[in-house]
Amino acid sequence: MRPHLVIFVKEPRPGRVKTRLGADIGLVPAAWWFRHQTRRLIRTMSRDPRWQTVIAVAPDRMGLESRIWPRHLPRHPQGSGNLGQRMARALRMMPPGPAIIIGADIPGITPAHIARAFNALGAHDAVFGPAPDGGYWLIGLKRTRAIPPTLFDGVRWSSEHALADSRATLRDHTIAEVATLRDVDTAADL
Repeated sequence: MRPHLVIFVKEPRPGRVKTRLGADIGLVPAAWWFRHQTRRLIRTMSRDPRWQTVIAVAPDRMGLESRIWPRHLPRHPQGSGNLGQRMARALRMMPPGPAIIIGADIPGITPAHIARAFNALGAHDAVFGPAPDGGYWLIGLKRTRAIPPTLFDGVRWSSEHALADSRATLRDHTIAEVATLRDVDTAADL
């Protein structure tokens, strides 16, 4: 059972991605930054033979047809719903074995971070990579048991409660945490 790394991406169009960053530096520069950050991240992660890299795209049709993302990698539509509904769907549709989801706007992610998260799943049911703002940059499940139907229900997304709320949806799971990394939401984060 080969581990799967799922990278959540949005089509990098001005006004559709990194809008808070765009308010600080302009929508076009924010989209440019996201496009290049995402391409670098995908290139780095997909070269590692320890896992299969998959891209979860949004919007669905545009992302599936996009020429921006590498053609050799599997693509899956994120589908509709809030972030939790989309992440739960992605975790459920991966083949058997450990699966990790990461965002594309965390410049500090390295293959070593991902390897440590997969290693943590050897002794735990779930793993999170916390962010300093109370959210997280990584969620992973061992997937040796059924994914709870209430996974991510009631999570207050984009708040300081996102990590705690998400952990609470995995009540009977053993949970590990890996390195705390910062995402880029504003010019100050750059």
